[in-house]
Amino acid sequence: MVFDNDQSTKISDAQMIERAKINPDDFQEIVSRYYYRLFGYLKRTFYFSHEDLEDLLQEIFIKVYRFINDYDETMAFSTWIYQIARNCAIDEIRKRKSRPTTVSLEPDETLKFFRSGIDLEADLIMGDQLKKIKEIIQQLPLKYREALILRFLEEKSYEEIMDILQKPKGTVAALISRGRELLKNKAIEQGMI
Repeated sequence: MVFDNDQSTKISDAQMIERAKINPDDFQEIVSRYYYRLFGYLKRTFYFSHEDLEDLLQEIFIKVYRFINDYDETMAFSTWIYQIARNCAIDEIRKRKSRPTTVSLEPDETLKFFRSGIDLEADLIMGDQLKKIKEIIQQLPLKYREALILRFLEEKSYEEIMDILQKPKGTVAALISRGRELLKNKAIEQGMI
């Protein structure tokens, strides 16, 4: 699936929503703007395969289309669509009654750093550390992994995370803090820090 993100970023979310409500053909702008964002979020958080993500995203956008008139404009549209995506992913996991296990964090996304260099030995060590960090993140309970990914990889504000997870601010802050602590402790246990 190919999307033209350049075209969809020229108008605001509010304009895009109004256009989609008036003319269903304009709904493609919403898909273009949010497809890859949701794909990355779901892949990093829930570990679905590429094919399963394609199916899940289709279901998500069908729900967004069906309920676009119910969208509460007091909430950011991105928060609303992430909330739908999260709920669909959780429903899918419940249907399967087991958590998918494919690791999907990309090396350049892990802990939000990118490194290029000439030193092959250092690159090999860095690659090994990234692999270990990915394994640690995969082992974190979903509630911590999800909060960390939303905050640090999706760069969502605490208010957006509160809306997506449907948790109070104190709980969100605790999930992020505890998740970081668990990640750090596991890294120390494995001699990475």
